Amino acid sequence: MRTAAVIGTGLIGTSAALALSARGITVHLRDADPDAVRTAASLGAGTAEEPEGPVDLAIIAVPPAMIASVLADCQRQNLARWYTDVASVKAGPRQDIAALGCDTVHYIGSHPMAGAERNGPLAARADLFEGRTWVLTPTPETDTDTLNAALELVALCGAVPVVMDAVAHDRAVALVSHTPQVLASLVAARLEHAEENAVRLAGPGIRDTTRIAGSNPLMWVEILSANAGVVADILEELAADLGGAVAGLRALQAADEAKREQGALAVADVLRRGNAGRARIPGKHGAPPTRYETVVVVIGDQPGELARLFAEAGRVGVNIEDVLIEHSTGQQVGLVQLMVAPAAAGVLTAALQERGWRVRSDR
Repeated sequence: MRTAAVIGTGLIGTSAALALSARGITVHLRDADPDAVRTAASLGAGTAEEPEGPVDLAIIAVPPAMIASVLADCQRQNLARWYTDVASVKAGPRQDIAALGCDTVHYIGSHPMAGAERNGPLAARADLFEGRTWVLTPTPETDTDTLNAALELVALCGAVPVVMDAVAHDRAVALVSHTPQVLASLVAARLEHAEENAVRLAGPGIRDTTRIAGSNPLMWVEILSANAGVVADILEELAADLGGAVAGLRALQAADEAKREQGALAVADVLRRGNAGRARIPGKHGAPPTRYETVVVVIGDQPGELARLFAEAGRVGVNIEDVLIEHSTGQQVGLVQLMVAPAAAGVLTAALQERGWRVRSDR
């Protein structure tokens, strides 16, 4: 691949353009908003100039409802040899594309499983897709060269390709992405009018649960509209589980001991099923989940403290598998949770304490 066009210079489109430009690909940028194009170009994502002839690959990074019409326009203009889109739903756009009679031989749907709470070209990063899954949804009409062009795009962006059926993809993202977005927003909405003293008690649990609730509502309405039926089905299943959990919690308040026992069993069942589902989420590098132990360190809010902590771990040969930071309310300190292999927890704890860190191991 030597040339590409990116239609839609939001977070995903501009990030792809930045990644390709960094690899020496000439990228031509298009967007209905000229300011967005200028911003993306100023970041080094490509040029606002039109190509002199067909580019190798056109990447359509617009809302799902617009994919088919934009693809049709691009194909009429003979913009590229091959085409792909990066929308987070695939079945609906595919039906729209077929209805408009687009060329499906030289088109393949795709979806990089990456994003951020912020949107727009200023939120874009060239490394946004590195190590992330990038789903490709070819059809029987998709020719080999089109698939290879998409695979090259994925490789240039540092992502990991996964081939799926479009309908199966939409069901999967409804479960692991779209429904969690709605649930995070529902939980965060409880905080809107909560008392200030209650909100000040917020810790890492509520922050983790509601992180994605900070996403752009208009963007998510577009995404959810394109996958509404599947998301609604999952939410109905969740509603049934939620009803059972509510009934169980009410029963825990009953005067009758038998009812309290039934309530405890119902609540425990939900929590156990949650454990089982959580355990199925892939671990490091896609491997089966691994149990780590946590070393908790009290750290001051000064420049260089976190780097010094990581350096200390490196000096004793301990690899930090994951890290979480909890900021203390009202104090200039925080808690850094270092996830390490079980055998390394004691070694790291002793080494850090010896060097003056306030530390404990959650074993």
